[in-house]
Amino acid sequence: MKSQKKRHLNKAICDLLTGGVSQREAARILKINPKTVVRKFRFAITTAKEELKGWNQKFQPCTEVEFDDLETFEHTKCKPLSVTLMVEYRTRRILGFEVAQMPAKGRIAAFARKKYGPRADHRSQARKKLFSEMRSFVSPTALIRSDSNPYYPKDVKRYFPKARHETILGGRGAIVGQGELKKLKWDPIFSLNHTCAMFRAHINRLFRKTWCTTKRADQLAGHIALYALLHNRRLATGKGGSS
Repeated sequence: MKSQKKRHLNKAICDLLTGGVSQREAARILKINPKTVVRKFRFAITTAKEELKGWNQKFQPCTEVEFDDLETFEHTKCKPLSVTLMVEYRTRRILGFEVAQMPAKGRIAAFARKKYGPRADHRSQARKKLFSEMRSFVSPTALIRSDSNPYYPKDVKRYFPKARHETILGGRGAIVGQGELKKLKWDPIFSLNHTCAMFRAHINRLFRKTWCTTKRADQLAGHIALYALLHNRRLATGKGGSS
């Protein structure tokens, strides 16, 4: 591309942005203009999700997978987002994900409706889109685990009619693992929860306490795809640890 005048910075910027560093801090470390980081980031995420699909096509269909939703927000906690994620059991290889808006819940729900109006819930559509794509990477007779969300069984049955679906009661979040790891002696969906914890540890906008918030859902999806691709490559080379 004509605009790629500093291609030698591409890898360094991607490594920083998937290592818990913000865009402004990446610019400071590399001693470049923050606008350059933004442009490089947007260039990298244009193909990241397709590259993730291409990477997963190298493997045999998975026989045991886990899925669930990770929650974050855009601009304010009154505008929450859901990231539906599916990973392979044991290996923690990320198979795919979808980002969707959802309405606020809990104590801020009434305030959010008053300030921003009703917010559509797109989680069901995102889950169906993900499951449709995952049929290429998951065996029709696979064992699929999730938490006990009442909306999950119907969609699993629709897209994986021959699969065995196990639901797990969720546990309380532990202090370690950004609250994604659970206070359980043995977590039945540890591979999924560990991956969610790594998302929160490596993507600055997903930190539990951060001022680097997402402004656009598509940019969050791109950032997750960028990290997921790096995550899978590290697992393949034996460098996919918890840090």
